[in-house]
Formats: sequence, C-alpha cells, structure tokens
Amino acid sequence: MAEEVPTTPPPAPLYVDGCPGCAMDRKKAANKGIPYKEFFFVAVTTIASALPISSLFPFLYFMIEDLHVAKKEQDIGLYAGFLGASYFVGRFLVSFFWGVVADRVGRKPIIIFSVASVVVFNTLFGLSVQYWMAITTRLLLGALNGMLAPIKAYSIEICRPEHHALGLSVVSTAWGLGLIVGPYIGGYLAQPARQYPNVFSEESIFGRFPYLLPCLSISIFSAVVLVSCIWLPETLHKHKNIENEVGMSGHSRTPQTEDVDAGKSLYKNWPLMSSIIAYCVFTLHDTAYTEILSLWTVSDKKYGGLGFSSKGVGQLLAIAGLGLIVYQMFIYRPVHRYLGSVNSCRAASALSIPLIAAFPFMTHLSGSKLGLALYFATILKAALGITILTGTSLLQNYAVPQHQRGAANGVAATAMSFFKAIGPAGAGALFSWTQKRQDAAFFPGDHMLFFILNLVQFIGLALTLKPFLAVPKHYK
Repeated sequence: MAEEVPTTPPPAPLYVDGCPGCAMDRKKAANKGIPYKEFFFVAVTTIASALPISSLFPFLYFMIEDLHVAKKEQDIGLYAGFLGASYFVGRFLVSFFWGVVADRVGRKPIIIFSVASVVVFNTLFGLSVQYWMAITTRLLLGALNGMLAPIKAYSIEICRPEHHALGLSVVSTAWGLGLIVGPYIGGYLAQPARQYPNVFSEESIFGRFPYLLPCLSISIFSAVVLVSCIWLPETLHKHKNIENEVGMSGHSRTPQTEDVDAGKSLYKNWPLMSSIIAYCVFTLHDTAYTEILSLWTVSDKKYGGLGFSSKGVGQLLAIAGLGLIVYQMFIYRPVHRYLGSVNSCRAASALSIPLIAAFPFMTHLSGSKLGLALYFATILKAALGITILTGTSLLQNYAVPQHQRGAANGVAATAMSFFKAIGPAGAGALFSWTQKRQDAAFFPGDHMLFFILNLVQFIGLALTLKPFLAVPKHYK
C-alpha cells in the first residue's frame, strides 16, 4: 500500500498587535453573527450626514425671497438652483480626496470630522442673512462632509463576507431615510414664528433667523451622533505588507483579496470603473425619479398630475421609507444570497421598466384605488432602487483591496455627485417641457416624462450586461 501522506492543517490566522484592522478581523473570526451594534452606528452617522442635504428644499424658495437677492420673482428659481446645487459641487470637488485620506489615516477620523462639519456648518447655514453666506456654508458643508466614501468601505469591513450586502444596504437605506426625513424637518420647523406664533415670537432668535430651527435641530442630533462616534472601532490595517504579515482566515478576508492586483491603478481597474459608470447612471435615474415624482404628484390634474398636497407627498415618501426598512430587514438578504450582486441588479433594473411605465396610467384612478396603486408602486420602486445601488456598490468594493477601498469609493462619490448635481435640474427642465405638450400625438405629457426615465433605466440595465460590465473573479 502506498504510504498515506499526512494532510497539512491550514495555517492559523496571524494578527499584528496594535493594528486596529487586525483587531477587527480577530473579532469577526470569533463572532459569526451580525454586528448589530456596529451597523447601528453606521446607520445613525449616515442619517446625520444625509439630513442636511434635503432639509432646505421645503423652505428654499422662501429663504431666497427673504435674502432679497432676486430682483424679480421669476429669478428666485435661478438663485435657488445655485444654492441647492452648491452642496453637491462641494462634494464633487473633494470626495476623492477624502477617500484617499481615509485609506491613509483610517475610516474613523474622517467619519468623526464629517459629522463635526455637519454640526458647525449646518448651524451657520441657518444663521445666514446674506446669499453669499448661505451658498458658502452649503459649499463648505458639501466639501467637508467626506462621509460617503469611507462609510461604504467601513460598512463591509465591520462584518463578515456573508453580511456585506446587509452592511451596504444599511448605508443605502439610512441615506434614503435621511433624505426623506430631512424635508419633514425643514417643512415643519422653518419660519416657526409664522407657523407657530403662540410658541415663537418675531423678536425671538428663531423669529430673527427663521431658518435656524430646522438646521439647529439637525445639528443637535448630529452632535449626539458625534459623541457616539467615540465607540466606533477602526477597521483599517495600520501596518505594511498586510498579505505577508497577516494570514487571514477565509472568513475574515473579503472575497476579492485573492483576485485583485494590489498595485493596479484605480482608473485601469475595469471591474471598478465599469461598476462606477453603471452606478452613476442608476444614480442619475434615481435622483431624477425622486424629483419628478414629487413634482408630478403635486401638479394639477389638467397637466397630467395627481393634484396632491405637499403633506400628501411627504406621507408617500415616508411610507416608502418605512417599506425600505422592512425590505432591508427581511427580504433583501435572501434575494442577494440567491441571485448575487450582478443578477439582483439586472433583475431589479428590468422590473423597474414596466413599473415606471405604469405611473402615468394612474391618473385614470381615484380614491382608494389610486392610493393603493401609488403606494404599492412607490414602495416597490424604492426597494428595486436600493437593490440596484447596493449591488453596484458591492461590486465596487469587491474590485479593490482594502488599502484602495476608500479611494475607490471616493471616485464613485465624486462621479455620483456630478450626476446628482445635474439630475434635479435636468428633471425639472424635462418636467416643465412635458407639461407644455399635453396634446402631442407621440407620448403626450407625463407619458413622455416617464418614457425618458425608462430610457435612462434601460441604459443602466445595458451597462450591467457583458461585455461592458466586468465583474471581479469572485463572481465568475
């Protein structure tokens, strides 16, 4: 008989003392469950970062009016557009920088600095009495809030590979909730002396600064979150030659570590760049859809709208946000586990096309039938959107090693900020144009509006197919 060759046991994981990344890997190896505490910190810090983005839109028109910068009433929209876009311009300019810094000094310092910038500059925005001060504080808020790039990398570094999809869905859902709750805060708390004269007088500080209360409320919440950041664990490895010094176990490494050239330029990494391009197209569609939905639902029925009140739109978006929470907690993980990142993106994108095409036909409904159809469609569209954005974010993070992950998310955030800056303006112009063609023979009114939305969605779907999308070897 041939002599039996003894099998060599797998090497035990080796960790470097004093390295926070190794400490996190050791913790993940010992605890196979979902890190609920860390996910909670990710959620609240993401919400704190997202709240200021949309909180100004309910009072933006009135703020421009009170600042007396527009000579004509017709010019208010122009100045409001510049002020609304200033945040995204600031984020577009420096998102890549914050991603690179997060790869050098760690995720935690950038997260703390970003939350602190919300506390300071969002409060200063509420105190603005001149247009230049308002636009400067919004620009600095976008530039100094470098949260988006490191928080995505952080959300998958605090959990084991089987929970990566859940980690990124926490970021996406918390971000969406912040964008939904923000307008509620801005709408209900702006101009408190006018809305609640029995509580706030015109001579009080909130009467002299009518937009301070919503900004201060968000800043106070962010200050509480800032204190909680003390307990955030760092995840970045702080030693060189990680692959040689640390023999990670299969559970504590991300799946792409063996597949990625660590020295490869980000811009020559086609799996990364192809997923970023698809991500940006879907982001453009999602931003335009949100803008168009809010305009279409409140517009008059004679222009193809639904004639909702602003309160009704707020309730619609809030219920969509609650639906996202339920989807994230109970449905998304099984869907991702069964389909994977790529196929879930393709399926969600394909299902979105007939769903969007159905929106203009809802104008023929009324009463409970309209409410049921609209709420169902909005919740389903939000779930499909979060599936797409989370899947493309996972592909981006799986396309690079850890020491490039912050920079990779910085590139994605920079490109995304550009599309988010042009999305609302383009959607508003498109909405205005389609309202003027109610009697057109080819796709009249809102039918053309949602048809163009579907064209963008179809382009995004095409970008998830071969040969354009190159996926990491882990998915092959």
